[in-house]
Amino acid sequence: MSKITIDQSNAQHWKVTINNPPINTVDDLMYDEFFDLYEAAEQAGTVKVITFDSANPDYFLAHYGVGESASRFGKPRWIDTALRMANSPIVSIATIRGRARGGGSEFALACDLRFASRERAVFGQPEVGFGLIPGGGALQRLPLLTGRSRALEIVLGGDDFDADTAERYGWINRALPDAELDGFVADFVSRILSFDSQALNLIKSIVNETGLPSEEQLRSTQAAFSETLRWPEAHQRMATSRERGLGQVGAFERDLGAAVAALTTEQKG
Repeated sequence: MSKITIDQSNAQHWKVTINNPPINTVDDLMYDEFFDLYEAAEQAGTVKVITFDSANPDYFLAHYGVGESASRFGKPRWIDTALRMANSPIVSIATIRGRARGGGSEFALACDLRFASRERAVFGQPEVGFGLIPGGGALQRLPLLTGRSRALEIVLGGDDFDADTAERYGWINRALPDAELDGFVADFVSRILSFDSQALNLIKSIVNETGLPSEEQLRSTQAAFSETLRWPEAHQRMATSRERGLGQVGAFERDLGAAVAALTTEQKG
């Protein structure tokens, strides 16, 4: 079953909507679809912009769903896809409503630009609460965007952040009133489409020279994340979290930043 739908009615602007009920977890099959999306968009040769939004107003992308599905590549090619998104001449824009945590936050971080609903967007990197580390790019991209100390606050605390704070920290480009978000993104995309591809491509490639983590860093951290999945403490925390409602609609997922801190207290006790 496809977890993304692609509106290609405008050859220069593909609109991608993410839809993986019940709470839009990121799984390996979705990573495969993102990989295929960029293959198709670059082969089309006409696409200047890809925008991403969610069919679920409460969850842009909840987090990575460990073990929910299997990639046809054997191991999901997320790092390959993230690198391709960054280095592609296509501009990627995340339009964020609802929660973007863990792998969902890391997907948004891999996009070139992030615009969020002031009232509805929530951001977090809660992995530490599960005895894990962020493995999909947050440990590299957040320091570049927010600075070292704020990145440490985000990943060591594992708490939720509202859109205004995320904007102030540099996690996202802008927090906008929900009623204005879609119109703002549409206007911004129209501006980009009005400019010459040659100039757009050169600008992005030069900014990339100082604004991106290295492939080696990303792959090393992904390998370290895979190791943390084997830690007994992580297995215990994940099992307890599933009992509490991880991956399901409910209070645990809705207030995950608070829930993982309570879980840590329970585990220590």
